[in-house]
Parts: sequence; structure tokens; C-alpha cells
Amino acid sequence: MLGKAWILISFFLFIMAVALKQPALLVVALLFFLASGLARLWSANAYKRLEYHLETSERRVFFGEQIKLEVSLSNGKSLPLPWVHLEIEIPAEVNLLKGQTQKCIKPGRETLSGFFSLGWYHRMKRYYPVRCGRRGLYFFGPARINTGDPFGFFSNSAEYKEEVPLLVFPRILSLQELGIPSRQPFGDIRIRRHLFEDPIQMMTIRAYVPGDPMKRIHWKATARLQKLQSRVFDHTTSMDMALFLDSRTVSYQYYWFTLVSDLLETAVLTATGIADHSLRNGYRVGVYVNEYYWNTNRLLKLPPSDHQDQMKGILEAMAQIRGLPVMTIDRLISQEARQISWETTLVLITAVLTDETAAVLEHFRKAGRRVALVLIGEESAAAHLEGLTIYRVSEEVYKKQEAEFGLEQIR
Repeated sequence: MLGKAWILISFFLFIMAVALKQPALLVVALLFFLASGLARLWSANAYKRLEYHLETSERRVFFGEQIKLEVSLSNGKSLPLPWVHLEIEIPAEVNLLKGQTQKCIKPGRETLSGFFSLGWYHRMKRYYPVRCGRRGLYFFGPARINTGDPFGFFSNSAEYKEEVPLLVFPRILSLQELGIPSRQPFGDIRIRRHLFEDPIQMMTIRAYVPGDPMKRIHWKATARLQKLQSRVFDHTTSMDMALFLDSRTVSYQYYWFTLVSDLLETAVLTATGIADHSLRNGYRVGVYVNEYYWNTNRLLKLPPSDHQDQMKGILEAMAQIRGLPVMTIDRLISQEARQISWETTLVLITAVLTDETAAVLEHFRKAGRRVALVLIGEESAAAHLEGLTIYRVSEEVYKKQEAEFGLEQIR
């Protein structure tokens, strides 16, 4: 492109025409000067009333589903734009079924590019089918537009920082697909409704009976009556479940920023499947993950609830897990379990069972809490834990999901 050199070129042609006394060359110099000036003016006004918009057909989809990426360009002036070069950043994890992409200098990103032509007062739309081959939170954009005059003498670029988010949920699998018995895998809810007592709702007090836990002793009543008195609690009317998901996937000490993708995705599928099954069978379900929500310092956690939007919140949380734990899972369990009602079943889902985690599970089991363990991966080591319900889910569960949609090539 000639750019700012157009004046020098025009002046050089003018001098040559005068020196050689060539009227034809003088006409060429004047035509070049006028054409270059017109091209400069054209390029300077090319971006006026040029509108760009990016949208996706869906903002929330499940793994393996297909959406459309809609690109809209509008030229709202009488000046046509013979060429417009559009570059849009897209996540590398999605599979673009139409269009050309190039590598981007940013990690995990690609560039969707294309050339277009816009007439005066012309609006155009392009649709790109996209297969969502990886669970997660993704962003389409920003974009850069290059355009200029018809001769290619001048060009300008503008950046559009608009970003469109896309949440890709994990698929919801049945317990049979996970390899977990589907008939009350963590206890019979109908029976346990009457076996648990609610530690918040005290009905009355009675005389101490040998074997009563020390925490049930009512010390004020004991001091008043000069005899040991125990609290009697009302029966609970609900059954809660707290799913603790460990996003750590390697056993060695320095595990940060090291990820075994198949194990993490299998763990997410397992947590999602158990949550869905439990909610549909009358449980109030909560989820706790040792990670933060995207771009925040808030832990990924949802207290137990049977609200109609609880599964939606769980799916949104599952979509944002990246395998970047901010604390150990044993610390998270110790921190959160004490704030959860006593009758809640604690279910740990992990690919790495450390001695510290096993000790925490054993502590809560001996304290009378109902505890279950789901080990992810065929090679995950299991400590000897008596009295715990233990299941194992193979990473082949996730690989089958990829094979079903033909997504192995995206890995």
C-alpha cells in the first residue's frame, strides 16, 4: 500500500513530466494525485456508520450440541466498501464446521477471518455452525476490522471489544451409565427421613441416659436440676446431600496447573449425574468445589436445596470448573461440612484420595455423619475406610461421550 507516500510519488511524477516535457506524464501525475487524494478521503470515512455485531443462537448448551455463530455487518452510508477484512477471536475448544480459522498468538484461541464487500446502505449476515465439543465457559470476540479505499492505497483498522459468552454444560448421565447402582445408592430416603433428628429443632429435655453424646447434654438444665439432662430433637422432614467435587487430578505434591482432562471431565459428569438423580428422588442437593467461579474470588458452592432452579445452578457451576483448585478438598470439607445440617449425606467425588482426605472422611463418619466416596479413574488408589459407601467410576465414561459425538479429534 502506498499510504503516506502518495504525495511524494505525485510530486516525483510531476517533476519528471516537467523535466522531460511530457504532457502525458503530467496528466498521469495529476490523475495519480487526484486518485490518491480521493482514496485517502475514502479511507478516512470508511468507518463512519459501519456497525458490527456478534451473537450466538444459544448462550447455554449441552456438550456435543451445535449452535450458530451469527456475524452481522452494516454499512449505513452512501459510501460503498469494496473490501472489509474481519477477524474474530474464537475459543480453540469449539469445532467450527464452516469457515477458515488461523492460529492466534493468545493461548487457547483461534482467529476466524473473512473478506466481505458492502455496498451503500448494505447489511449482511453470515452464519457459522459450531459444534460444542468441550464443556466450559467460552467467549467469542473481540474482533478487528480492516477496510479502506478501493485501490488499496490506504487502510485503517478498528477493534471491537464486544465478547459473547457461551456456557457449555456437561451432559446429564444416568447412574447406570456411570456404573453406580441406581436404587438408593446413598441410602433409602424413605427410611432415613424418620431415622435422623434435626439438631436445630429441640422438642424437650429428659434425664441423661448412658450412651448419650456429650454434645446433647443441656448444661443449663443440668445446673438447675442438679442432674444430667439431655436434649431431645424433633425428627427431620427432609433429606439433604452435599456433593464435594475435587478438581485435583494428579497425586504428586505439586499439582497446580497440572491437569488430566479425562479424569476431570469424568468427575464433572459424575457429580452432575448424581445431583440430577438425587433431586429427582426427593433429596435437597448442594455442590461444593475447591475452585472459584470464573473471574471472581467466590468458591463454587451451592447450599443444599430442592428449588426448581437448583439443577440449573449446578449445571452453571459444573460448566465453570477448569481444574485449578484453590485449596485441598480435605480443607474444603472441614470448612463447609460443619455448617451443613447434621442429617446431610456427605459425598466426596475425587480422582486423588490423600491420607489427609481419608482422615477427614473418617472423622466425620465416626462423628455420626453419613459419608460416601466416589473414586474417579481405574487407577485411583482407595484407602481402607470402614463403614463408607465407596463407588468407582472409570474415565472411559467420558471417552464414550466423545466417541458418541465424534469429538476425539478436538482433544
